[in-house]
Amino acid sequence: MIDNVFVELSIILVIAVAVSLILRMLKQPLIIGYIISGILVSPYFFNLLKSVDSIEIFAKMGISVLLFMVGLNLDLKVIKEVGKVALITGLGQILLTFCLGMALTKLFGFSLVASVYISLALSFSSTIIIIKMLSDEGETNTVYGKISIGILIVKDLIAIIILIAVSSLQNGTDLSSFATEKIFTGVAAVGVLILTSRIVLPELTKLISKSQELLLLFSIAWAFALASLFQTLGFSIEIGALLAGITLSASPYRYEIGAKMKPLRDFFILLFFILIGSQLSFGNAGSYVWPIIIFSLLVFIVNPLIVMLLMGSLRYTKRNSFLTGLTASQISEFSFILISLGVTIGHISGEILSMMTIIGLTTMILSAYTIRHGKFLYERLSDKLNILERKGRKIDESKYHQDIDYEAILFGYNRIGYNLKSAFDKIKKNLLIVDNNPEVIKKLSKNGIDCRYGDAEDIELLDELPLKEAKMIISTIPDLHTNLLLIKSVKRVNKEIIFLAVSHQIDEALALYEAGATYVITPHFFGGLHTANLLEKHGFKKTSYENDAVMHASELIRRKREGQKDVLHERD
Repeated sequence: MIDNVFVELSIILVIAVAVSLILRMLKQPLIIGYIISGILVSPYFFNLLKSVDSIEIFAKMGISVLLFMVGLNLDLKVIKEVGKVALITGLGQILLTFCLGMALTKLFGFSLVASVYISLALSFSSTIIIIKMLSDEGETNTVYGKISIGILIVKDLIAIIILIAVSSLQNGTDLSSFATEKIFTGVAAVGVLILTSRIVLPELTKLISKSQELLLLFSIAWAFALASLFQTLGFSIEIGALLAGITLSASPYRYEIGAKMKPLRDFFILLFFILIGSQLSFGNAGSYVWPIIIFSLLVFIVNPLIVMLLMGSLRYTKRNSFLTGLTASQISEFSFILISLGVTIGHISGEILSMMTIIGLTTMILSAYTIRHGKFLYERLSDKLNILERKGRKIDESKYHQDIDYEAILFGYNRIGYNLKSAFDKIKKNLLIVDNNPEVIKKLSKNGIDCRYGDAEDIELLDELPLKEAKMIISTIPDLHTNLLLIKSVKRVNKEIIFLAVSHQIDEALALYEAGATYVITPHFFGGLHTANLLEKHGFKKTSYENDAVMHASELIRRKREGQKDVLHERD
């Protein structure tokens, strides 16, 4: 039996790798590859999945690790920063989508219970997909990136509460008895966990962290132990795993734990989605064609529109509203967990799971392209989006003195901009700084430095800036596409302007010269030159390096105070 499971699992993983590789080449989320792999090993195709019970155990472990990671990564700082818009938009979108879903499901003749499950599943968005895509595009620190993450946190918390409530029904317990019989036990258990997390866990993790292997082992044990404990107490593995992550979220070792647990999460959750795909039924697929089409349109088109309208009503720019809205255009991994749980309990049929699986695949595939090309889509649709924003001053715009003649405009302060600002101060030339990080803009504004929040790819922003009057443009953004667009836009209104750009690649630097850049700065080569100068200057005199290090450390501290962060090189 064990040998059979091992062989099955090995073959399934090989298929998953092959399919995921193809999806990767097509720039699609790997979750889609996992579900397709499940479909391929189902009875409709290769019929390879025989040990369903064993795979289900792995799938439960995947859900536990996923929720542990959700709890571990709960970033209250993000909620604090964008709490109002995240809460209003997140709750508003869930409520409106749920109401629309209920109306549509009733039209299609679904039962009340099935309607509730479907409508809830249509309301949530994929944390894994969105976070991954925002990180890949380097957009996590932008206004719309932070709002998107804030909305995801709100949605995840609501989804978890719903999962907890539904899982309480798994053994035939109704919600009223759950509330009366288990509330004391739950409060007591959470109270003990709070005390443990404050008194015991800090010292324990400090001791365990001395061994990286032991830290990983402890994290796994802690997640599964609490999941099992809460299941024993009559709750669910979901709430136990979530609380396990939350209790460690304040630990200074949370990032190490997260980094080590992520591969484990990816492996087990892979098996969960493979299991979902394998349960896809095509028996009555014809009767669900129209529900699949309509529900897919609801998720892919209506959900983003709801987000855009809600953000517009809060006085956010149509650009940030549009880009944030695009992140709501697919269903969540929690949607699959919820529907699977409903099937397990017996509330809904496997056909509903099949329908939601097809909707999930459709919306995930489509949203991957729209999110990735969101800025391009915005440029094309900008004129038609005026209806989405309210007139007047926008909450996510920063003022600058339009009556000042700016001789230079700097795009991107968080890299070499700090030194450039000092240089302009010395030569007494007016400099306007443009940056897409709201934290940087906030710090600059506080220090009385002329700045403007914005993205170098935003055509509307470029039209508002005094490009025609400026004598110099400096871009520290290491992205070739952005710089090419910026050069084209600037040269169209000011052919004589001096354009300085940054590039980390030789071929890209040459492309910038060909496009019209006056000079291209190559930090890597300058870094090597600086190191060579240090060697020539200090040789092997340790004290000389240490003296320079003191000044360097002081400069780094000043930069940190100004809001500068580490430079990411995802696109290099």
